[in-house]
Amino acid sequence: MPCILAFDTTHAHCAAAILQDGEVRALRAEEMRKGQAERLMGLLQDCVEDADLTWSDLDALAVGIGPGNFTGIRIAVSAARGLALALDIPVYGVNGLAQRARLFPQLRAAAPAPRDNVYTIVGDSPVMMPRSEAEKLDDPLCPDPAAEDLVKAIAEIAADRWPETAERPAPLYIKPPDAAPAKDPGPQIIA
Repeated sequence: MPCILAFDTTHAHCAAAILQDGEVRALRAEEMRKGQAERLMGLLQDCVEDADLTWSDLDALAVGIGPGNFTGIRIAVSAARGLALALDIPVYGVNGLAQRARLFPQLRAAAPAPRDNVYTIVGDSPVMMPRSEAEKLDDPLCPDPAAEDLVKAIAEIAADRWPETAERPAPLYIKPPDAAPAKDPGPQIIA
């Protein structure tokens, strides 16, 4: 069984867990709306120390890839890619709807989205839709789990996939970003 460091910043939290031999050896989660980029590496170091391990003891990484907060997704995926390169270990990207499906197998996987919407699956595709419409679908929506449960699910899903080859994790965006490039022409550069 692999030793996996899993982490997630896709929603208003920064969470990490270490799963070794099928057991959670360390678990940390902090609710935060901002500041995940500044806190993530320290939180990961705290988990490694809590488990009485070193970075070289890790066999793989696992990261939440979304859907969720655009910036939070970028923070986690970028950190995972950089750590995987530095440690020369695989990194598994784990979809947030798959995490919720694992935690609530009898319910429809759903994650909170902005403006009273939810991310869910319709047919085979992830979508964002108003919560009121999603509640009318055939399966009841799952509740929003605690960050600790989500990060444990990320680690468990990655352990299930071990030792298959891990594809480079990519962000899972369901809606376009709220920000858009400026429409004004850029400044003229004088050489």
